[in-house]
Amino acid sequence: MREEGLLSLCMIVKNEENWLSRCLESIKDVVDEIIIVDTGSTDGTKEIALDYGAVVFDYEWNDNFADARNFSLEQAKGEWILWLDADEEIERKDREHIRDVLSHPECYFGRMKVVNYYGTFPVSYDRAHLMNQYRLFRNDPQLRFDGAIHEQLDIEKLNLTSESVVVLPVTLHHYGYLEEAIEEKDKKERNMRLLEKALEVEDHDPWLDYHYASELYRHERMNEAFEQVNVSIGSFLKSQKKPPSLLYKLKYTILMALGSYEGGWPSIDLAIKLYPDYVDLHFYKGIILMSMKKIPEAIETFEYCLELGEDHPSYLTMVGTGSFMAWYYIGICYELMEDLPKAEEAYRTALELSDTMEQAREALEKLTSATEN
Repeated sequence: MREEGLLSLCMIVKNEENWLSRCLESIKDVVDEIIIVDTGSTDGTKEIALDYGAVVFDYEWNDNFADARNFSLEQAKGEWILWLDADEEIERKDREHIRDVLSHPECYFGRMKVVNYYGTFPVSYDRAHLMNQYRLFRNDPQLRFDGAIHEQLDIEKLNLTSESVVVLPVTLHHYGYLEEAIEEKDKKERNMRLLEKALEVEDHDPWLDYHYASELYRHERMNEAFEQVNVSIGSFLKSQKKPPSLLYKLKYTILMALGSYEGGWPSIDLAIKLYPDYVDLHFYKGIILMSMKKIPEAIETFEYCLELGEDHPSYLTMVGTGSFMAWYYIGICYELMEDLPKAEEAYRTALELSDTMEQAREALEKLTSATEN
């Protein structure tokens, strides 16, 4: 039976002893109960969970993340549910705001900013993607996760309005796609296996094609990834749905990785027409224009990226596309135009915004060394 005013944390875990303490330490004083569903740990995961007062349930893994996640929801007693993964933690200074949802009687969901780190330890905010996600929701039996992998809340059946969602001033740090975490959990092989199994189903969700394309990209199978993301776009269009912005971000990320800049022209303008305020797409357009020697147009595009900035919570935005990386590419453009003072100024601005951007540092050192000689 659900209890009003209570907040339940629901998690599914397996062999998370290296991560779980950090996660629970960040949230233990905010939630009223901790539900941990263990899918077969052989390390100290369950003992750590019990040390934090969690109620631990064993669950026989069936290659379906949604099933396991929904089992955790069925155990929750709270009126509200917060879901996290073990390789995540709440920003400590923000965590008390999580309970703000309890004071919104008309609200159904709470969204928060998720910082998805990539690269290696130590983490850096300059190596991350940002996006707001639904992480809090009312404990409603009709609201469940869907999808054997990359499961999502099935919210389409709900008639949501702007009053149904509150955006909380809370930041969630996600470390699961750092290189060390991927290797530790062998995520690449697990994800490929589950996705290939799910894709065997006829008339499957087009999101599966997107996620499969993402995994192919991580495996550096770029041509296959490009083909698969286009399959996903086509499937959305066939079902008369607007392809989500994530698909276009992945498509042009792959083209950049392939060095196929002209392959992205002029189709990227069609993607921008669908998502005109998506800074990452404009950033890719700038790189394409620069590669095509359309330097003034590229500078104008990168400057527009600076105008857009990176505070667009509806999109998965790479940190830097609306700030230091845009300035770095402006510097490259001015170097190509042999306007060295403006190039130097751009590189310095990039470094002021991100003192860890080695490309800008190296470009500046090379430029100043050349001008001194």
